[in-house]
Amino acid sequence: KFEYTHSEKLGDAFEYLLSVMGSQGDAGQFRTPRHIIDFIVAIVNPGKKDTILDPACGTAGFLISAFNHIRHKNKKGLTPDERKKLIQNFTGYDISPDMVRLSLVNLYLHGFSDPHIYEYDTLSSEERWNDSFDVILANPPFMSPKGGIRPHKKFTISSNRSEVLFMDYIAEHLNPKGRAGVIVPEGVIFQSGSAYKQLRKMLVENYLYAVVSLPAGVFNPYSGVKTSILLMDKALAKKSDKILFVKIDNDGYNLGAQRTAVKGSQLEEATAVIDQFKEGEEFQSSIANAVLKTEISANGEFNLSGSRYLVNEVLQTEFERVALEDVLDYEHPTNYIVENEEYDDSYKTPVLTAGKSFILGYTNEEIGVFNNPLPVIIFDDFTTATQYVNFPFKVKSSAMKILKAKKNANITFLYYLMQHIKFDSSDHKRYWISQYSKIKIPLPSLSVQEEIVIEIESYQQIIDGAKAVVNNYKPKINIDPKWEMGELGENCKIKSGNAFKSRDYVDEGVQLIRMGNVKQMFFDRENSPSYLPPSYLNEYPNYVLVKGDLLISMTGTVGKEDYGNVCQIDKDEQFLLNQRVGKFEIQTDDLDRQYLYFVAQTDYFRKQLFANSAGGVRQANISNKGIESISIPLPNIETQRQIVAQIEKEQELVNANKQLIEIFEQKIKDRIAKVWGE
Repeated sequence: KFEYTHSEKLGDAFEYLLSVMGSQGDAGQFRTPRHIIDFIVAIVNPGKKDTILDPACGTAGFLISAFNHIRHKNKKGLTPDERKKLIQNFTGYDISPDMVRLSLVNLYLHGFSDPHIYEYDTLSSEERWNDSFDVILANPPFMSPKGGIRPHKKFTISSNRSEVLFMDYIAEHLNPKGRAGVIVPEGVIFQSGSAYKQLRKMLVENYLYAVVSLPAGVFNPYSGVKTSILLMDKALAKKSDKILFVKIDNDGYNLGAQRTAVKGSQLEEATAVIDQFKEGEEFQSSIANAVLKTEISANGEFNLSGSRYLVNEVLQTEFERVALEDVLDYEHPTNYIVENEEYDDSYKTPVLTAGKSFILGYTNEEIGVFNNPLPVIIFDDFTTATQYVNFPFKVKSSAMKILKAKKNANITFLYYLMQHIKFDSSDHKRYWISQYSKIKIPLPSLSVQEEIVIEIESYQQIIDGAKAVVNNYKPKINIDPKWEMGELGENCKIKSGNAFKSRDYVDEGVQLIRMGNVKQMFFDRENSPSYLPPSYLNEYPNYVLVKGDLLISMTGTVGKEDYGNVCQIDKDEQFLLNQRVGKFEIQTDDLDRQYLYFVAQTDYFRKQLFANSAGGVRQANISNKGIESISIPLPNIETQRQIVAQIEKEQELVNANKQLIEIFEQKIKDRIAKVWGE
């Protein structure tokens, strides 16, 4: 006979049912594994007089674990009155009515006669804002809905990201001696956005005492998202000048989809170390280190990635060195070689090479497409060039290897690490099997690899965003119908360069500006530079170029708009003008040079330029007259200067994005260099 008095067993049965169902939500809600819940509860250590909240309670797993923890701490048992009072101390919120129902059933089955579970939007509603608690336990939703959250104005941190707002809410709703344990995605740990940094600053200065890094597979099979636990204690945070970082590589389960149990769990050691830290005791542990808050705040990032502060120790002890062949399997691409090389951009499958061109074209072949596992690295066996591929593909030839990570390695981490390898591939031969695979690399634990990848990819996202701004920016001039229109040649002539002879080139001297140096809005003097004797400045005075001169490339490829590029010399030195590069020579005061420079970048100008071009089978050319016949808007000189001022403001933002690209590309290089011990 099974009676309601067996409430704990009945509740456990319901918990098991929930675990089988998965209870996966649709807003980044994933049922928290029971052993992780119990681990957090044991550390936070709620007592029978504590008021306890889970602001995104799901199926009430945290609340029930806390209830059981308190009952087991009181071994003599609770009196009926104490039990009644205890039950009143538990509160849960959830935005989902289905989750609220599941929580209520779960709590009823665990003996809660009057569960305090509310259908409540923690981030948008104000009704319960003034309620505070002694303990808050949570695994809030990781993902924000499209367009973000629309919170009310009471939050300290201004953001529309759910993970930021939940952390703000939890911190602000702790009582003066309140404690909390919260699972967060890695974005909270080191994302560089303003709201993330403000949040981390607030936590480090007032709330946080420990960060526990969890393995990436904790939420398998529902999500491979990497998470950490933030532990808060307002009283302890005021007393301590350090924050404890704990790294768990083994939580007692493997990292596969089925999460089968394994030996060697580090949760017990982590609990002991955290307890020692809370008591102010000295500790020695290979999985933990305490870092001064001043070090964390030093650069204003307040980065909470523990591996960042292990760098000095790592460089002294070094990561284990392993050969690439120990962490990478390879496959010959024979089965994936494209048969028909008639490519078309409308086709679905890219045809790849490991070289700079990467995507050669697209094929409609459906047989022999590589699509599992992904991502992989494609490796040019002759040049050792590499490309990272995370989409289905075919290949051009068999002169490559398809590299796949073994179980102890993260393929993305290995790709970044391989970019740091310097290798002489001047001999024409295959390298992977005989030499390259023997190269030894530093290999941190899998979880550290994953952390490094997440950090680097956060930098890469910034780079990609900045590049999108830089690559898509073009000056736009809205033409007023009242403005005069006229041919460029009425105010400006195009001067052609001289046909200097390559036999006259010298190793050092005056740089000759050729077509390859003239990029759209970019004077690229570093591209295959050629030099002539300094005496040529006096011998060819009509072809001398100086800072501020405007240049245009006049020859390109038929069918490609790879000419007509206009740039401005931005170096304070003299150059010489080569053939098929034109120089704009303004003839009147009615045309501002910078205005002309920006007009020449517009689609309006370039469409006319290509229409005026002539060419043979392969080569396209624009003549001096073809350029001079282009129609341009000619407002008065004051209006031209106003337009220039506005565009220069826009360019300041573009240039700031260029600097951002340089900064974060260097951050990636520096991060990988640290792994190598440099």
